[in-house]
Amino acid sequence: MPIISAPQDFSENELFVDLRASVGIPLYLKCEGLNFAGSIKQKAAVSMIEAAERAQRLNSDSILVESSSGNLGVALSMIAASKGYGFLCVTDSRCNLATRRLMEVFGARVHTVTEPDPVDGLLGARINYVRQLVAGDDRYVWLNQYLNANNWRAHYRWTAPAIAAQFPDLDVLFVGAGTTGTLMGCARWFKEHRPKVRIVAVDSVGSVIFGADAGPRMIPGLGAAVRPAMLDEKYVDEVRWVPEVDAVRMCHRLAARGFLFGGSTGTVVAGAAEWLADHDAWDLTAAAISPDLGERYLDTVYQSNWVQDIYGPHALRQTELV
Repeated sequence: MPIISAPQDFSENELFVDLRASVGIPLYLKCEGLNFAGSIKQKAAVSMIEAAERAQRLNSDSILVESSSGNLGVALSMIAASKGYGFLCVTDSRCNLATRRLMEVFGARVHTVTEPDPVDGLLGARINYVRQLVAGDDRYVWLNQYLNANNWRAHYRWTAPAIAAQFPDLDVLFVGAGTTGTLMGCARWFKEHRPKVRIVAVDSVGSVIFGADAGPRMIPGLGAAVRPAMLDEKYVDEVRWVPEVDAVRMCHRLAARGFLFGGSTGTVVAGAAEWLADHDAWDLTAAAISPDLGERYLDTVYQSNWVQDIYGPHALRQTELV
């Protein structure tokens, strides 16, 4: 067991869950929620902050600012508290209350955008607010997860090699798409080192990342109203779009077997299960990435009234995906 002096020094990077044994899906799920920030975003946060420090962009008066739907905001809040920086998270109304409270406990300030940009939605409004803030006060340092190459480099350095080491005969990897940092880091690594591994991106219905029509989305994490600048589709073999109600049902299906995962995980597993069924691929070695656990979603994804208000009275009807 390691001994650490800063919370960002610990991240469990080798835990996988075999979903065939619990819910009958031939899929190994890489669990990224077992660190002090509670999500895969700790890796990107560490990578971006350390790069900013090396470039001497940060000093004792610096205030980090970032647009985040939640998990990156928590990770940056934690690391800022550890290192003595200020932090302002610009989020929107879809951010879970538990997530906002976590950031505030770490000493961060949280600004919630409520009016969407006419073209680019809530994400566009968040980015516009950050740009205005940075332009008016040079104490603010915007790491900009949407353009920062250290976002995807974190997963090229840590996430993809850990998957490859565990599964030398991997056939297909399913990765959720948001900023596409995780997707691009893993996809680049496998295309360079294991090019036969098929990379399947999983997106939410209503997200425009891969050119689909925009639509309402209520679960934070995956999907975007603006195409991510770091996305390079030549590294992606296929895309699966998952309706949010299917993601919710998958979360409840996993919880019924004792695994409480977040909404993004439900989306990725639902997309993977559908792909495996469509390809009759029960003998392939398949893995997927779970960004976080489910405690932050107790008032949304796991709250029956919220689910039924958003998705209808039959939303929690369980359907067999495999």
